[in-house]
Amino acid sequence: MQSLGRAIPLRRDPAPSRWAYRMHRLWLTPLFRVTMRVGMPAFFLTLALGIYLSDPVRRESFAGVVVAAKDKVTERPMFMVNLLSIEGASPELADAVRQKLDLQLPQSSLALDLDSVRVQAEKLDAVAHAVVWLGAGNVLQVTITERQPAWVWRTGQGLMLLDAEGHRIAGLATRGDRADLPLVAGEGADTAVKEATAILHAAQPLASRIRGMIRISDRRWDLMLDRDQRILLPADGPVAAFEGLLALDKAENILARDLVAVDLRNPQRPVLRLAQTALDALRQSQGLVVPTESKT
Repeated sequence: MQSLGRAIPLRRDPAPSRWAYRMHRLWLTPLFRVTMRVGMPAFFLTLALGIYLSDPVRRESFAGVVVAAKDKVTERPMFMVNLLSIEGASPELADAVRQKLDLQLPQSSLALDLDSVRVQAEKLDAVAHAVVWLGAGNVLQVTITERQPAWVWRTGQGLMLLDAEGHRIAGLATRGDRADLPLVAGEGADTAVKEATAILHAAQPLASRIRGMIRISDRRWDLMLDRDQRILLPADGPVAAFEGLLALDKAENILARDLVAVDLRNPQRPVLRLAQTALDALRQSQGLVVPTESKT
């Protein structure tokens, strides 16, 4: 066989090398792809930024640029709040809300914390709820739900208005300013106004005679009537005990008699306390000697 004068070229193996195969398989791994496409650029960007900001002078300059850019955006006229509108409140309460909020207007709406404004408004005793939002023309709107007085509470420090839940509203100069509201007194009366309301509702047949209610030892109530009569109610079931007294009064007309107090603290055994004149008359009718006052 005759030899040719040139070398025959070797055919290349189409199979990938071991390293090429491993890199191909590694690139198919989702975590590796995310690391190379996102993680590595983020790492080098953070590294470059850290090196740049390692110099205090460059760091202060960068902070100044950020603050200037922020101020430039927030202080645009379209974001400025110039007016505060308060709705749903009396003029006195509206003035109190303005003083409580103490907003320095004009102020950027981007720097205004609406939730903080609401919390500050609701810190006032007379405010039940407040809703805060930005209205048309970037006017800060505050809608107030005002607590409605339901009771006058007499304390050692003076008179206080309470709502139906017992929340304090405001002080009161004289009782005559709100003579239309029922009166309660005693320590803890504000926390038990719901029970007092139930008792007062049951006492509607005697509404014209009721002068007030006194909380005793923060446990129970005494109901004060005209003619200096007092009804001592039990700590448990005061409404039922009072309704029983009303039924007895309807049958016997007890409260029209010369009584000082009706003690209902023991529902099984109510006690009537007679006035001194009635007690003397009772003793005389029984033939007992009525003690006379000594004369000097």
